[in-house]
Amino acid sequence: MARVDRRQFVRGAAMAPLAVQLWPFHGRKEEDRRLLLVGTQTLTGPSKGIYAWRWDPATGSLQAAGLAAESRNPTFLAVDPEAKYLFAANELDDFGGEKSGAVSAFSIDAAAAKVTALNEVSARGAGTCNVTVDHEGRAVFCANYVGGSVSSFVIDPNGQISDAVSHFQYHGHGPNPSRQEGPHAHRVTVSPDDRFLLVNDLGLDCIHVYRLDDANARLTPNAPAEWKSAPGSGPRALRFHPNRRVAYCVCEMASTVVVLDWDAKRGTLRAVQTLSLIPEDYHGPTRGCDIVLTRSGRFAYAANRDYDCLVSFTVDAKDGKLTMLERSSCGGKIPRHLALDPTEKWLLVANEQSDNIAVFARDEATGKLAETGRTFAQPKPQCLVWV
Repeated sequence: MARVDRRQFVRGAAMAPLAVQLWPFHGRKEEDRRLLLVGTQTLTGPSKGIYAWRWDPATGSLQAAGLAAESRNPTFLAVDPEAKYLFAANELDDFGGEKSGAVSAFSIDAAAAKVTALNEVSARGAGTCNVTVDHEGRAVFCANYVGGSVSSFVIDPNGQISDAVSHFQYHGHGPNPSRQEGPHAHRVTVSPDDRFLLVNDLGLDCIHVYRLDDANARLTPNAPAEWKSAPGSGPRALRFHPNRRVAYCVCEMASTVVVLDWDAKRGTLRAVQTLSLIPEDYHGPTRGCDIVLTRSGRFAYAANRDYDCLVSFTVDAKDGKLTMLERSSCGGKIPRHLALDPTEKWLLVANEQSDNIAVFARDEATGKLAETGRTFAQPKPQCLVWV
């Protein structure tokens, strides 16, 4: 297996043009353009909140549409199934005089490339780093990284969110004293049938599992209540395969992706495969980040921070196991989030430290990625969602 030269990635990122690029949109039909909303980090640097970009899938190009809404540190975003409302995880340590982050709701005006604030509520825990919506658009859930907890909220008919209706505080620590001194909830994922909520906990090396009453967003611990990862691996991200029988967990600290069988009746996970995201001969800093799958379920793409690479996989149609295709550049430094465009001809990467969104062409037959050289300046991008 050929080693990927991370230093070459960094050099390439530094040389890439980071000015806003206005690629030709002339003659394109309005319905061929999509709106991309970007959550950003606002505590350092010039970013002011949630940004909007117009997307041309014919050319794989973005056109800046400006600030969609001011918001305090909206590092992760989620859109309801009808694309009427946007929800943000406001990654704060102080909200309303309490040690907590927040969850905020917005209405979406796609034509104007704007979102309008509806309300903002306490997340019941500090460092709110992730938010998601159930598949019916009834409930919102958040993970509080610093607070080590999870909360759930009801969405009312006007898109506003309630105060937390369920809240669970975690306790304990993992074997790594610098990263796992306490619980660190990092990702909330609703099961495909809306019957369970899964919470990745980087600090406790587990995925907590709850039964979900989708009508009122109430959570009840499942039995068994968790899946345990390898000690010190730090489960961060989770995605379900379109077949609903397999899930993929990216472990940040181990820089691995774990393939998990999912029992939808019992709400249980079982590891069937673990693959490294980095070469065996690499011993520098490394953090697994994110994973996405195509709608067909044939291909998967993961990102790794510090080593700053993308890893492409083929997916076995029978058991969901992964086979690595290649490692390649992420088009910048410190990737935070991946998003396939609606046509799945392109993969976009939010690179936090290099302040850019990189666009890669995707071969639909082979699954391989190709660098396009197109990179778009966006201060501290953290999350990419389509409207």
